[in-house]
Amino acid sequence: MALNPEPADPVERAHEELPPKSYAEAVEEAIEADPAPIDEDAIKESPPRAGHARNSSEPRPLGEVIDEVEHAASPGSPALRHPKGRLENKDSHESYASMVKEHSPSANGLANGDGNGMPVPQLPNLRTGGKRTNGAVTPDTFDGVGEDETPRSPIRKAHERVSSRSLNGTAAKQADGGGKGVDGTDEKKLQPGAVMYENIRNKSGDNLASIKPDAGYELALQQREDKPPTAEQPADERRVDTRKDSELVSGRRAGAGWSTSAIRWAPLNVPLQRRLQTLIVLLHTLSIVGGVAIFFMLCAIPILWPILLPYLLYVLLSRASIDGELAQRSQWLRSSKIWSLFGSYFPARLHRSQELEPTRKYVFGYHPHGIISHGAFAAFATEALGFSQLFPGITNTLLTLDSNFRLPLYRDYALRMGLASVSRESCENLLSKGGPNGEGMGRAITIVIGGARESLDARPYTLRLVLKRRKGFVKLAIRTGADLVPVLAFGENDLYDQLDSSSHPYVHKLQLLVKKFMGFTVPLFHARGVFNYDVGMMPYRRPVNIVVGRPVRIMQSKNPDPAYVDEIHKQYVEELFRIWEDWKDTFARHRQGELEIVE
Repeated sequence: MALNPEPADPVERAHEELPPKSYAEAVEEAIEADPAPIDEDAIKESPPRAGHARNSSEPRPLGEVIDEVEHAASPGSPALRHPKGRLENKDSHESYASMVKEHSPSANGLANGDGNGMPVPQLPNLRTGGKRTNGAVTPDTFDGVGEDETPRSPIRKAHERVSSRSLNGTAAKQADGGGKGVDGTDEKKLQPGAVMYENIRNKSGDNLASIKPDAGYELALQQREDKPPTAEQPADERRVDTRKDSELVSGRRAGAGWSTSAIRWAPLNVPLQRRLQTLIVLLHTLSIVGGVAIFFMLCAIPILWPILLPYLLYVLLSRASIDGELAQRSQWLRSSKIWSLFGSYFPARLHRSQELEPTRKYVFGYHPHGIISHGAFAAFATEALGFSQLFPGITNTLLTLDSNFRLPLYRDYALRMGLASVSRESCENLLSKGGPNGEGMGRAITIVIGGARESLDARPYTLRLVLKRRKGFVKLAIRTGADLVPVLAFGENDLYDQLDSSSHPYVHKLQLLVKKFMGFTVPLFHARGVFNYDVGMMPYRRPVNIVVGRPVRIMQSKNPDPAYVDEIHKQYVEELFRIWEDWKDTFARHRQGELEIVE
């Protein structure tokens, strides 16, 4: 029979506008055609493999497998095998054609064809030049000879499971999708997250059905548990994608302003210790205002007037702050553990340059004043930083304005903490009374030399000291025979931000005027708050390191010589500069200038 001149390739048939040819028609034409003559001399049996176990999983030659099947089916018939391993007798053609007629090809076509009766060649791996099996690259072609120099059947390659769409190799088949729902619904019509079946064929044509979860399957299951199912939309409406043709204009993001706000709020999960630190520092900062406010609240209760009036007279006439007796000083309150919370808030540390003899008297000069002198209170009014351990045998008293001891309630708090007045009488009494010999031996006082004037220059990362014309403390030390001990507090000025005097000169002049007539001034400052980090009167959490320098020896004189006063003042300033130069790189690494002595 003559060959059919029509092309068999589906692409060529579609190009020539011919109707598609099914796989069954192609098989019938192949059966009707005259079989090609078989050269029996070219057919060679593959030699059996020695020691091969039939039931083992070791791969066997294809010819051996075909021979075994042929002998089992018809022991008396000759088994002819094509060099490529296909049976070429006519009975096999007819049985295969009848099977194809009974079972039509699937929608996706057979694994080794394109669905229209034409085989699809297997493309090699473009990256590796072959297929990778168990970590090794397997070539697509096999070349080999047998014992008699004839081609041998290739060894069967390891099974690699691939989907039917990759075997078909056509874009049209990939677009159709190979998944179906549990009830047979097509994959395109399934809702997102629905369970579908995926048909997978191996190279032998076996069909496997496995569950194919969607990409958002797990998320969809969780969402279905939390909310009721929505009404099903028509399939055509669900598949319409208009994102390319539509445009959305979004409003502002809720809460975005809080993340970019100038005020940084403290989180709620702050450790308890930090909350207690903030509480103690807050109570001390508001002690003056709080004491006066509580007193006036008590005055609003008439039944308390018989108690409040005598107390008010006692406050105005008391000399407890200047007599030097320290009768109301409470060592238990000074050593309370609550002050360790106060000191660890910043944190603050006290350092000494050398030990001090407990048989002498001392005047500690504290620099700088800062805004509220938190470092001086922590180091010399409490035992939080270990003053008694660093300087054993010395009783130190922190001095403050005499007007503070005329404030109801606050003056009792200050006297219990061992504070005293900074007046000349109070200083001389403290250094001439008490001690082992009753003449002030082992006594010490701490004076914040710069005072309120220096607080106006307190700015972060700078250090300007009002000291050039301050010589009264030197004269006091000479009259009482007390050695001068300079103290430099690194970080005291960093605890608050203050209004810049150069940018507001009139405000600065007003502050100086208040200082001249009232003896104190009010710097316009701010720092952080209780529940935020940017606005409030609470000091910043910045380290404060108080360094106690070497003492300057003093020769006692009732009438100090001005030249000797200048000499002691010069030695004192030099010791301050020595402390600064030795420790500025350790405790003032973020400084914006050097130490300056002004006024």
